[in-house]
Amino acid sequence: MPSRKKTCMFASAFCTCVSSFVVVCVVLATPQWVSSEVRFSRTGSNVTISLNYGLFRGTCEQFVDAGLQVSETTFQVADVLGSAGTRALNVATIAVLVLALLSSLLSSGFTCTNAVSNPYQTFLGPVGVYTWNSVSGVLILIAMILFPVNVEGNGLSEDLAHGCSTSLQTHIGSKHTYGYSYWIMLLIIFLNVASLIIIYFYDHARYSKKKEQERPIENAPKDVILF
Repeated sequence: MPSRKKTCMFASAFCTCVSSFVVVCVVLATPQWVSSEVRFSRTGSNVTISLNYGLFRGTCEQFVDAGLQVSETTFQVADVLGSAGTRALNVATIAVLVLALLSSLLSSGFTCTNAVSNPYQTFLGPVGVYTWNSVSGVLILIAMILFPVNVEGNGLSEDLAHGCSTSLQTHIGSKHTYGYSYWIMLLIIFLNVASLIIIYFYDHARYSKKKEQERPIENAPKDVILF
């Protein structure tokens, strides 16, 4: 059975890993990734398309000239995307987040195992926790890069706007505001770092104690050596 200190440390790391898993699920499920206002010109008028969307679904509203509003509609991102580039990056972002979800799940499993037992294999111990938490954090960072690249570089909002409205001609400009579904990915990275720090302190304390128990004989008291 593991010591009480080990159980407490790995139980704390387990809580952070489970929290990370839950937040990744929230990120995938919620559509508040970005709000965009995309302006187009068409014959005789200017049109502003207001979009709120995530990786899977979103809503759009159309405003014509002096505030004439067309009713809000809901759309599926995969059905509306017309460009192969924006579609590919959107799929890549989803795939990266799914891998991060699996990494968080594995981290939770490893920390739970160490909290209740002493696994013999090295990789099932702190090394495994380091690995899967690091993988999860790196994948989340990649997702945070891919999505803005798709929005700013590939014109994801403009592509979705064309799918929401017809007769749009010249693109005048766009304004993007990233929502909580995007920014809470920073919380996932923080939770991964917290897990690594907890396990590092446990591992460092265990290593220091082991070294102390293996002191060379010359450091022992003289009367013990004479004996």
